Amino acid sequence: MSADLVPQAAQTSTDPADTAHLRAGKRITLEEITLHLSGAGVLLAQLARAAETPDQPVELADLIDPLNRCAAELAAFAKMAGHLTAIVAGDVPLALAMPDGARWGAAARGEERRESYGGPAVVPTIRQLEMLADRVAAHDPGAPAWRQSRFGQETETIRFPEAMAGVTFVESKAARARRAAEREQAIRAEVLETVCSSPQCGAEKGDHCRTSTGRISEQPHKGRLDEARATVDARLGYDLNPVAVPGA
Repeated sequence: MSADLVPQAAQTSTDPADTAHLRAGKRITLEEITLHLSGAGVLLAQLARAAETPDQPVELADLIDPLNRCAAELAAFAKMAGHLTAIVAGDVPLALAMPDGARWGAAARGEERRESYGGPAVVPTIRQLEMLADRVAAHDPGAPAWRQSRFGQETETIRFPEAMAGVTFVESKAARARRAAEREQAIRAEVLETVCSSPQCGAEKGDHCRTSTGRISEQPHKGRLDEARATVDARLGYDLNPVAVPGA
């Protein structure tokens, strides 16, 4: 093994949070994502081929076909991630602005929310970066006609490292959505650990709240819910704003 290669940790569990084996550093790189996607696609394609001749007499076509489709989809994702790797490295020129003239990256900080593209693109999405790259490619005389007609021409360009100078990305929208879902699940569990303070109810721990007619209600009384929510938020340190990635 080359001295420059640092062996990564072995996978130790099936916990989605166990990601150390996927990355050499504190955060995963686009290049690492590209290689893992490609590797997963190769594995599925090989598994599909192996499944053509199983040890047991079972026709596995209904399994083989989806495996091949998944393999092809992963290969496409790997190609996309590979292109993003080049963009982030600064190898691909990008349009200086969105089609509506709005700047992106560091230049978008402090802008008012825009309707198009979901607001100021301080942290651009994959599709936005692809579009910004395509706007520049459309100016290439050798570019396909459909690109020129779809994206028009763009002469002012910028590279990703320059556009994102000073921008720190701590958490994706997917992470915030996951944290919010985990919070809601924890609150539902905490409600049943909280005595209801409503004088018309008084549900004990483990019991659901009841209506004024004595029927069980899945929705707890507001006071009980507020208390459970406060308990969970204090325990999790929950904040709707982006948070630093653990270990980063």
